[in-house]
Amino acid sequence: MSTLEVRDVPELAAIGGASDGNFTCGTGCPALDGFGAIGGGAHADHEHVIVTEMAPRTRLLAALVEEHVR
Repeated sequence: MSTLEVRDVPELAAIGGASDGNFTCGTGCPALDGFGAIGGGAHADHEHVIVTEMAPRTRLLAALVEEHVR
């Protein structure tokens, strides 16, 4: 089993998750939202979601999709 090696991040490194938002943001579309869960500590040991925000967030996404397909 290998161990995780911590390395310095080069000054000009591009960092982020695997969201499509990372690709579209690079095209100059800063207002795109990935509609992920509301919380904090993304990709860290203390990552968390605010459970009470999941239903409102889902309703928002559903309303936007419904508006788009009309």
